[in-house]
Amino acid sequence: MDIQIADAEKSTTPRSEEPIIRLESVCKIYGEFQALSGVDLVISKGEKVIICGPSGSGKSTLIRCINHIERHNRGRIVVNGMELTNNGKDIAAVRRDTGMVFQNFNLFPHLTILDNCCLAPMRVKGIGREKARELAIHFLHRVRIADQAGKYPSQLSGGQQQRAAIARALCMQPRIMLFDEPTSALDPEMVKEVLETMKSLASDGMTMLCVTHEMGFAREVADRIVFMDRGAIVEQSDPATFFSAPSTDRARDFLRMIL
Repeated sequence: MDIQIADAEKSTTPRSEEPIIRLESVCKIYGEFQALSGVDLVISKGEKVIICGPSGSGKSTLIRCINHIERHNRGRIVVNGMELTNNGKDIAAVRRDTGMVFQNFNLFPHLTILDNCCLAPMRVKGIGREKARELAIHFLHRVRIADQAGKYPSQLSGGQQQRAAIARALCMQPRIMLFDEPTSALDPEMVKEVLETMKSLASDGMTMLCVTHEMGFAREVADRIVFMDRGAIVEQSDPATFFSAPSTDRARDFLRMIL
């Protein structure tokens, strides 16, 4: 079966075309707390961007705003040429092309892994069950857990559940994958298998935006590191520059703490 991730580019070099994601002066406020403060960010098609920073810096809020899980208060977010407003049709269209992987898997416990993967293509895209099943098996093979297709989430390890969550997102054949600290809920020995799956996606040219503290993964995979603190982007650069010569004291302090 010839299945490809939508519009994936084999080259890891960002292309000089209209950005696939654009944030302009984005703000997010919870009561009196400002989680995002005037964030500007441009992501090119095929680019792999790692967002890092201390807890509470706005990393997860930013990535959740891109998928409109969180609604931004001010500024503009444009994904695939479509601005995220309160228009339900536009939000649904963006979500169809944007896969999201969370910290805590979010698999339906009463469904098998295969059925978890089939559900969204059938309900959202109107794909028939047999076609959805073929997609699911293909991507479960891709993340190396096809032999677990008939099991329920509770029967899988944490690493297997997270790979199932990645396969489920891929079954929608997205243009963009968003990862919100995908290894933070895993035991250390399970982290590697999930990161290896994500590296494989990166090598295919999938546009990826990932919040993580896995700095070894960031060095190997990222085209760009974005460092946040107190709801703002403090600096951004290629991995070699960020890790060897960060330009701000705040980033240097952060790296001293985690490396």
